[in-house]
Amino acid sequence: MNINITIVFTAMAFLLSSTIGNAQGKPTPEAVVQENLEHYNKRDIEGFMRSFSDSISLHTFGSTQAPTVGLSAIRALYENLFEESPQLHSTIKHRILLGNKVIDHEFIVGRRGSDTPIEIVLIYEVAEGKISKMTVIRD
Repeated sequence: MNINITIVFTAMAFLLSSTIGNAQGKPTPEAVVQENLEHYNKRDIEGFMRSFSDSISLHTFGSTQAPTVGLSAIRALYENLFEESPQLHSTIKHRILLGNKVIDHEFIVGRRGSDTPIEIVLIYEVAEGKISKMTVIRD
């Protein structure tokens, strides 16, 4: 019985520390990205934007195009996406945590009114409790 209680408390402590924050009171990279995803799925631009650093940049893996940089550029991109996608929803198929990086394999439906689901991989880099860089990998 004592072993089971210890396992339960250990699991609870791990879950709380991974979703709430670290010892310095800052949210973990996973918690920052998860909150961002929740606002994305609600199409809540204000909540969504709170997750980003002032110098946020969005890169497309393997592309020679310049990245989208800065809060105003990211806001414009996602405001447009949210407006054109009333059924937008992303589900995480797999999540990998590595230091300050969160790597999500996402399954997205309702993008720009399309019935065709898409799969992407997003690599989030978190610094000082904010997403500072996103790199998207498309098939």
